[in-house]
Amino acid sequence: MIIDGKVLSSEIRSDLKKEIESIKNKYNETPHLTVVLIGNDPASESYVKAKERACKQVGIKSTLITLPSTISLEELLKVIDELNKEKLVHGILVQLPLPSHISQDTVIDFMSQIKDVDGLHPHNISRLHTLRYSVLPCTPKGIITMLKSKDIQIEGKHAVVVGRSNLVGKPIAQLLLKENASVSITHRYTEDLASITKQADILVCAVGKAKFIAKDMVKKGAVCIDVGLSRVEGKLYGDFDFDNLLDHVSYISKAPGGVGPMTITSLLENTVECFLNQKKDIKL
Repeated sequence: MIIDGKVLSSEIRSDLKKEIESIKNKYNETPHLTVVLIGNDPASESYVKAKERACKQVGIKSTLITLPSTISLEELLKVIDELNKEKLVHGILVQLPLPSHISQDTVIDFMSQIKDVDGLHPHNISRLHTLRYSVLPCTPKGIITMLKSKDIQIEGKHAVVVGRSNLVGKPIAQLLLKENASVSITHRYTEDLASITKQADILVCAVGKAKFIAKDMVKKGAVCIDVGLSRVEGKLYGDFDFDNLLDHVSYISKAPGGVGPMTITSLLENTVECFLNQKKDIKL
């Protein structure tokens, strides 16, 4: 069976729209997400437009701050400081990647953790790694939602994650552990990768190499979550050899159209979560 992120995302956003209407009535205020975009990278601009459309769809107020790629770190931190202090801004997202002269870690560390809708602030990450409450990184959160939407058993299963990035690989491993899976993390230096991926009941791949995971690397009946996207001759492909795996696995997510829409939906959920945490004065 195919896990269609677009369909699931539409269902969640419909419910979220109703929740936001209720929030507006209760607090007489609208959750407000501010996105900071530095430079004019086409991919980043496309992602930001998709996020703006999604906010409008569910009733979240969104503001876009565009800054030149030549901005200094000091100037950027001043902008973030103002957003940290502004009570009518409930979520802050600095679109990545950043220009090479700006330290990504410094920018993320400087952001208020209670407004960190990407779940990347070290305070939120540390709480995630100790399996305590935190605002969760959007893509891993979306993956868990996808698995649960199909009632896929995670507890007791062997989950294998291919890729160890801070954005996807490491946090999804922690969330799978939280769901009581046994988790293996693999990466570019893993020897005999196929011998490990073939053990997976749940296989998550986030490497960005077209059709990287072939049929002979996957156990029959496994659940496959495709995170990576890459463009080959103008066409987008996921990390899994989708067509050859369809009749071999029990579930597989579409790519594109799987994890991507759910990442943005998780961002919307996180914005509402940050809003409510601030209204209830929940300390992280």
